[in-house]
Amino acid sequence: MLDPATAQRLLEENFAPWVMALQPRVTAIGEESAVLEIPVTPDIARMGGIVCGQALATLADTSMVFACAGRLGAFKPVATTNLETRFLSAARGEAVRCTARVIKAGRAMIFAEATLIRLPDAVPVAAASATFFFAE
Repeated sequence: MLDPATAQRLLEENFAPWVMALQPRVTAIGEESAVLEIPVTPDIARMGGIVCGQALATLADTSMVFACAGRLGAFKPVATTNLETRFLSAARGEAVRCTARVIKAGRAMIFAEATLIRLPDAVPVAAASATFFFAE
């Protein structure tokens, strides 16, 4: 099973520079879940200090990829086949935390969902679901 430090290293070694520009941090990873956080910075905030939807969708997708890694027991390539993001409230504050979990895994597909909250007040700002393809 992956630990947060190993997952962080894998994140830094395998994800695109534009994903890493969000400064994601793996804070927890389990057998079917992962928690990542990003700081709210001027680079991802638009008018009024609200985090842009692209950053939230990227955080959700990346978090669900690590939930898949937890389910698979190792970091393996997965391909996002669909991603649906629902924006619920303005994401502003100090950081955004995404908690992702696998809801079902089959032979070649993994279904996951994620909840994003703003910090420090823990208000839900988005929810996402995705399907991932993987090959053994």
